[in-house]
Amino acid sequence: MNVVFAVKQYVSKMIEDSGPGMKVLLMDKETTSIVSMVYTQSEILQKEVYLFERLDSLNRETMKHLKAICFLRPTKENVEYLIQELRRPKYSIYYIYFSNVISKSDVKSLAEADEQEVVAEVQEFYGDYIAVNPHVFSLNLLGCCQGRSWDLAQLSRTAQGLTALLLSLKKCPMIRYQLSSEPAKRLAECVKQVITKEYELFDFRRTEVPPLLLILDRSDDAITPLLNQWTYQAMVHELLGINNNRIDLSRVPGISKDLREVVLSAENDEFYANNMYLNFAEIGSNIKNLMEDFQRRKPKEQQKLESIADMKAFVENYPQFKKMSGTVSKHVTVVGELSRLASERNLLEVSEVEQELACQNDHSSAHQNVRRLLQNPKVTEFDATRLVMLYALHYERHSSNSLPGLMMDLKNKGVSEKYRKLVSAVVEYGGKRVRGSDLFSPKDAVAITKQFLKGLKGVENVYTQHQPFLHETLDQLIKGKLKDGQYPYLGPSTLRDRPQDIIVFIIGGATYEEALTVYNLNRTTPGVRIVLGGTTIHNTKSFLEEISASGFRGRGAESAHVTARVSSRR
Repeated sequence: MNVVFAVKQYVSKMIEDSGPGMKVLLMDKETTSIVSMVYTQSEILQKEVYLFERLDSLNRETMKHLKAICFLRPTKENVEYLIQELRRPKYSIYYIYFSNVISKSDVKSLAEADEQEVVAEVQEFYGDYIAVNPHVFSLNLLGCCQGRSWDLAQLSRTAQGLTALLLSLKKCPMIRYQLSSEPAKRLAECVKQVITKEYELFDFRRTEVPPLLLILDRSDDAITPLLNQWTYQAMVHELLGINNNRIDLSRVPGISKDLREVVLSAENDEFYANNMYLNFAEIGSNIKNLMEDFQRRKPKEQQKLESIADMKAFVENYPQFKKMSGTVSKHVTVVGELSRLASERNLLEVSEVEQELACQNDHSSAHQNVRRLLQNPKVTEFDATRLVMLYALHYERHSSNSLPGLMMDLKNKGVSEKYRKLVSAVVEYGGKRVRGSDLFSPKDAVAITKQFLKGLKGVENVYTQHQPFLHETLDQLIKGKLKDGQYPYLGPSTLRDRPQDIIVFIIGGATYEEALTVYNLNRTTPGVRIVLGGTTIHNTKSFLEEISASGFRGRGAESAHVTARVSSRR
């Protein structure tokens, strides 16, 4: 179950099917992102694709010597653009591939428009999602719900993306969903409807144990997307932001022109592939080794190119050297910037208290530490607000809840009202009343003993002691112990055996910390293969945007006093 490989295969097949000759790849905004995640432009150039165009671009030239490969989402707009294109074709022949199921009536409209008979074929290739890592996919959707209900356009797009994923991996799954979430149930039903309607497409060879699709809701764990991260991929996204593998470094002090935007893709960057899940401390020493290796291989300034053989050897090694030089400067810049931000924002200290808020249950120590950091001028308003949010979520119903005092501290620190309002918005979004599970306290004697032993041994790394709630959910699922009461099956049949192929999807967005959890579970659990998807991949900034976009505006700081008082009486 490799989503990068699945999308890559579709793109290769499109190009191969069009045969030899010069080609143009016609795409829309979304399919451009889908393709760019799995192939670099230079890789596609080697396959005789010399031009990349957007279907909606109005000023394309007529080039009758080129074949057109069209890879498009089956939207009304795209079908309309295609009809216009086919009435006045700019290229010699058209191979049309839709990224999802296209209606018969749309195909008929296209056939009627093709008066010049330039269409060689129309097919469905189900690459209708963003393949982020081999085991992670996203739909790049922000603000998928309004309050606790789906935005209908987003529901439709999510169901399409999820069914395309199943088709591309050739899986017809049983479906389980989080009972406490109305959107999870609704999405499960929509996916089931598509599978029933398109039963011929989903007629795959039966496996002994059927695959399982588990649909979850972000509001069940609002803690994970609020934490600072210390593994490479997650940290880059948290501090710099990853957008379709691209990182904007234009704000880095003294950045050179060619490094203003860099691409981090495990597909064609060996250093990134080997280091994306490692801790920041390890990355530092690995960068040093990379530099030393580079220095050793660097062509000597004084190296004499005396013979033809010398020159040949230099030219043969040069592209490799150039690529390595690009990799070195890129990672040195990225790691340097992460390091600068971590020290400028005092993130080690901030993160230690975040981890305490997420993993420990000592209220008075947590309260003191949050207050101490709120007084620290190095702590930004963003990080200060994040600490108060974590406190508000964890100690929401604690008898000594001191949220009003912390809200006052934020105000005195000069934190804007926009941020202060978000504290109550986060509690409204993912507080105790909403959660279907207990995020903070261990459920049974075994779990309590485990936590006690973990405390005795001391944590291997104080900054990465948090485990996303998803870890526990998947662990229970793999062991066959996930409660049907909390995560019911859709439909009458249930799974007798332990699941082997699991697709888990989070409405409201997944995180790179959860991607790391799934990566580790895949590595350490023989016979189990898990793919993680989300409506998007969040960092703290985008998660707070998601909450605002969903209509959780929060109340002014003053009304937070009232809620805190009421809740402390319980």
